[in-house]
Amino acid sequence: MADDKKNAFLTDVQTLRANAKKSLDDGAVTATYKGDVKTTIDILQAVVATELVCVLRYTMHAISVEGLTSESVGAEFSEHAASERKHMLAAANRIDQLGGVPNFNPEGLATRSATEYGNGGNLVEMVKQDLIAERVVIEHYQELIRYFGDNDPTTRIMLEGFLADEEDHATDLHDLLVAHEGKPFLN
Repeated sequence: MADDKKNAFLTDVQTLRANAKKSLDDGAVTATYKGDVKTTIDILQAVVATELVCVLRYTMHAISVEGLTSESVGAEFSEHAASERKHMLAAANRIDQLGGVPNFNPEGLATRSATEYGNGGNLVEMVKQDLIAERVVIEHYQELIRYFGDNDPTTRIMLEGFLADEEDHATDLHDLLVAHEGKPFLN
């Protein structure tokens, strides 16, 4: 009786095997997927665009930063660009897993992205642009994580990893801002 209760929620192996043989054209998307595939792909297209804009902005900032600490700050920007690129590729791969084709088309990239490209400037202005972008992405990914919940745990877990990285980036940027302005930008 205890074993029956413990395994009551599990599908028996024979049923799992039979289900796996059905709809092979659906790849990783099984009948137990609770999300809306098209909506998920659309959301992830925006994530790809957002991360790509962040890669471009951080790369531009890494190249154009000037001043006494430009080498170390540029290295930080480059590190963040590399992290954002990993996020972009992971989101693009998830789109592929769901049967979609990631949209890397530069046309309309800015309108698909949650963040802005920015416009350079001095070191403090660049750090502020990047910190604002990180704060936008943090809030956006928190909403997406709640949206996916248990309906798409793979996408949710991926976004949770992105969120942790973005929070680290925001902390790094805030520390840079305080070091260069001598006062916290945020309360």
